[in-house]
Formats: sequence, structure tokens, C-alpha cells
Amino acid sequence: MDIVVVGFGFMGMTHTLNILKNPNLHLKAIVDKVPENILTKLTGQSGNFSTGNIDAKDLSDVKIYSDFAECLKVEKPDACVIAVHTALHHEMAEMALKAGVNVFLEKPFCIDAEEGESLINLARSKNKMLMIGHVVRFMPAYEALKNRIDSGEYGRLEFLTLSRFSGVPIWGQWKDKQKDFGSSGGALFDLVIHDIDFAQWVCGAPDQIEARCLPGKLSNHDYVSALWKYTDSDVVVKIDGGNTFHADYPFHAGFSARFENATVFFSSQDPHSMKVATDTGIISVSVGDANEGFSNELYYFADCILKGTWPDRCTPESALESVRICHRHTL
Repeated sequence: MDIVVVGFGFMGMTHTLNILKNPNLHLKAIVDKVPENILTKLTGQSGNFSTGNIDAKDLSDVKIYSDFAECLKVEKPDACVIAVHTALHHEMAEMALKAGVNVFLEKPFCIDAEEGESLINLARSKNKMLMIGHVVRFMPAYEALKNRIDSGEYGRLEFLTLSRFSGVPIWGQWKDKQKDFGSSGGALFDLVIHDIDFAQWVCGAPDQIEARCLPGKLSNHDYVSALWKYTDSDVVVKIDGGNTFHADYPFHAGFSARFENATVFFSSQDPHSMKVATDTGIISVSVGDANEGFSNELYYFADCILKGTWPDRCTPESALESVRICHRHTL
């Protein structure tokens, strides 16, 4: 399967690495508005944690474009991975779908829900795959939590708290985006949306949201604290996160879930294990590396294309619901 990567920042590089690792995928081209900087990006900071390294020689035969439309016309790929600034999501995804190309689009889908709806309708009309990169759904520890919620192994879920924090991003184009205040959607749409999406995936959309947002360098909602409540159950979800801290503040995320018979908790500071606490002790459960989520989601997308099935595990409709729920935190 021939794939084009659009945008060679942190996520573009991460997806490029995972394409190169998979013998069933072929990196056809990379599109970036400053193509001459692609090789220098391989040795610089591109994100708030590391997902692996790309060897420059692995890109020696990969074509480089600065114009996505030209790339689509010349290369005619089977699929593209779009990892550009949020403000360009609709334009780039629309261009690819109209060209008959399957699209993996980084989160957030589109901040404007109507734009997201139009892309879903276009993908359906073209019979092409559209999947949004909500990687937390594919991370082993979070998968393990969902499995325990669904199975009822520890009884009914009563309380779920999710957190995600990082320093304010200043790598790549992020420092320039501070001048375009609010254009990225800030931490609410770019960072905390991971936990908002996971919570709605496992618990459904809440009936009531009590939220408080604080401004930061990127938007008026760079810190979010929220309680979700449901009218048909006693479960309560708490979401807390943001990027209001200084740039070198280390990324960390995690969850704690109280069930009737046990509490399950996880921290990215101990990324390979999940803990289960009862009234008589704690056990450690081995889980895979969180970075596996990035390869898992991309390979799932490719598998859906090969099988001709819609990505039921991460539908664009579900991703769009997460965007709508984000907006509810600002009311």
C-alpha cells in the first residue's frame, strides 16, 4: 500500500517511522511546506516525548514535495496520513478525498463540527476510508482499562479520573502559533481531547458537564478541569489537564478507575505496568509500551482499507462527537 505523509512535525515523523517499519506499507512521498528542513528535523526536538528515531538513509529514495496537490496528481497514493496544523485539516483532507485517496487525519478532527460533517459525507460518497488519529484508544494500558470496564471483571465502574499535562509546546511551528492565539484550539482540543475522547468512548457522552478553563499561551482553554455526570447511572468522570506549565515541564498522563471491587490505576511515569488495588493489597499487571498505540492505530487503518471495512473502532462520527464535547467545556 502506497502512503504519503503530509506534514513532517512530531506526528508526521512518528507515522513515517511506523510506515517504514511495516513491510506491507510503502512510503511513497513526504509533503512539507519547507522540504529542505526534513533531514534537519530528524535530529531536533519535535514533540513532548520520544516515539523513536528515523535514519536519514531510510528516506533517501522517498520523494519530497512542498505542494500536496502536485503530490496527489503525480504519485496517486492509496492513502495519506495528514499531520498538519489543525486549521489545515479540512482543506487537506478534502483535497485527498476528492482525489480518491483514503485519509488518516490526526486529531483533532476539525474544530468546526460542520467541517467534520462535510468530510464524513465526502468520504462516504467517495467510498473512501476516513479515520481520525485518537491514539489513546490504541494504547495498551487504556485498552486494558476498557476491557475491564466492558467485562465487569471488577464490578461496575463508579468513578474514572483522567489526567494529561505537558509544558507549553515551543518546538517546530508551535512558538509561531502563540502569535495566532486560539488557532490550534489550545490544550482543550489538542491535548485534553485525548482523555475526552477516551471517556466518551468507554462511558458515552455525558448529560452534564461542570467545567472550568483557564487561559495560557495558546488559547483561552489551556487548562481544563471538568466533572462529567450521567442521568442514567451513578458513574462520575473527572478530566484534568493542560499545557500551562513552562516548556521543559515533563509530559505525564494517567488514569485511576474505581470499580465496585477494585481500583485500577496507571501513570505514564511507569509506562509498562498498570496497578490493581483492593482493600487487601496491590498487584501489578504488565501492559505494552504506550508508543505501540501509534503503530497500532496506523496498522488498523491500513487493515481496514485492505478489508474494505469502515474503522468501527474509531469512526469519524465518534471523533466528531469528541470535538462537540470539547466545545461543551467552553460554555
